[in-house]
Amino acid sequence: MELVSQKMRELAPELDPLRIGTGWKPEDLAKPQIFIESTFGDSHPGSGHLDILVEEVRKGAEEAGGHGARYHCTDICDGESQGTDGINYSLASREMIANMIEIHANATPFDAGVYLASCDKGLPGNLMGLARVDIPSIVVPGGTMNAGPEMLTLEQLGMYSAKYQRGEIDEEKLNWAKCNACPSCGACSFIGTASTMQIMAEALGLALPGSALMPATSPDLLAFARQAGKRAVEMAKEPGMKPSEIVTLESFENAILVHAAVSGSTNCLLHLPAIAHEFGIEITGDTFDRLHRNARYLLDVRPAGRWPAEVFYYAGGVPAIMEEIKEHLHLNVKTVTGKTLGENLEELKNNGFYERCNKWLQDFNARYGVSVTREDIIRPYDQAIGTDGSIAILRGNLAPEGAVIKHTACPKEMFRAVLHARPFDSEEECLDAVLKHKVQKGDAVFIRYEGPKGSGMPEMFYTSEAISSDKELGRSIALITDGRFSGASTGPVIGHCSPEASDGGPIALVEEGDLIEIDVMERRLNIIGIQGAKKTPEEVDAVLAERRKNWKPRERKYKKGVLRLFSEHAVSPMKGAYLDFED
Repeated sequence: MELVSQKMRELAPELDPLRIGTGWKPEDLAKPQIFIESTFGDSHPGSGHLDILVEEVRKGAEEAGGHGARYHCTDICDGESQGTDGINYSLASREMIANMIEIHANATPFDAGVYLASCDKGLPGNLMGLARVDIPSIVVPGGTMNAGPEMLTLEQLGMYSAKYQRGEIDEEKLNWAKCNACPSCGACSFIGTASTMQIMAEALGLALPGSALMPATSPDLLAFARQAGKRAVEMAKEPGMKPSEIVTLESFENAILVHAAVSGSTNCLLHLPAIAHEFGIEITGDTFDRLHRNARYLLDVRPAGRWPAEVFYYAGGVPAIMEEIKEHLHLNVKTVTGKTLGENLEELKNNGFYERCNKWLQDFNARYGVSVTREDIIRPYDQAIGTDGSIAILRGNLAPEGAVIKHTACPKEMFRAVLHARPFDSEEECLDAVLKHKVQKGDAVFIRYEGPKGSGMPEMFYTSEAISSDKELGRSIALITDGRFSGASTGPVIGHCSPEASDGGPIALVEEGDLIEIDVMERRLNIIGIQGAKKTPEEVDAVLAERRKNWKPRERKYKKGVLRLFSEHAVSPMKGAYLDFED
């Protein structure tokens, strides 16, 4: 194959001297040129170590006869932004990362690309970007951090904070948790959005088999990074290896079935549809709901399970999950190895992959004085934790376009309930009411005007943690929002309520005391009464129509910059909240 980079050299005589000035050797110029994009930076533990992996990718590319060029578009950290207006930039940052990757790669054509990221918006932003660039590409997931003492992981910090604010623990205990929750680099050690999206990259066939969500400190991850560099050079010379020639609707269906099996983050319902959109494939909340129904939930890892995320790799990672649900997968889909998914799975059985993983599991057991087996982490198919996936899409007159609940993290008592509405127009107001015990059993607490067009669609993490960590409220009230939740969130929380309040969705019309029906099994979310009195659907519709006449759109919160752009062009959360510039 004629390399794109060599055509560019003929067209732009300045290219060679500029690259020599950057540090390229003259002999590097004629090699396959590999675009190495990462979210490296000092922004958070998930990106702080990626430069080490980037160098391994470069070494692998050199060994295979190519040359790698390093580019960076650092991501931000949702955890560091929680509880401030900084979190409003989080979802918008996904779009900006994808935009910068498009600019980086297309301004100077390359022959293949390697993309390294670990976390919530960095990974989906890179997946969107590589789809736009559409050169032979491979993803290196940046791995997960180790658990701390007592298997402490960061998603438990919200619980410690809420307990401290309620006076249940002292400041010393809170500080202990703060100092020990993040003992290494890598993504947070639970199946939050970062972990979920690393898993999705492999499940889509865009990362090397077995490479997703490894401990970031593992020497095995360095080996995978170097192998990715080598493979990128090979892919540059092979026909049919562009992402658009690998990723299909069947690839996304495989990923969603894996999402069900691992009880993945609800934020995945924002990211996979947005990534699919870049490939010209339509994925919606309904796609998730259809595939999650009757799907097996197998992974016993926090926040819904018992163990920290580092054990995921020790149990065999994505390949082990896929082996358990193999009969439901499209095994003939193509992957970055050039082989089908089915061929990859067979090869892993024969190359010692599972034996290496088990060795690390024994080291984990010795470290914590436990006796965890692979089956304790990834349940066998016929011993599933659950048999109805992990998320559900609820619909009704409150959410005509849908809303999402992670039912594996929701108390069974709240699967079917009628509650009294307590609406708040910001998270700050709602959190204050929860912490001061102004919210009662039987309330449906609403946080609205926090969707993409309202404030950038921040996470309602602190409020959800304050509710779920309260033994009484966590099993007797629900939190409903047009915003979203952290992948670490647990409890009776319903997000992405669409249409959002800023678009005049029904959530904007809810008033104090309205009766709210939640039925997870029947997928219903309805207003069934007004001010405490049950009404017929027709009567409710009439009241909502009257309220709509008096509803007025709010003044735009952001009048300039990125969030102005995002608020003007983001589509519905149930479509992925990506930017749409069509008239």
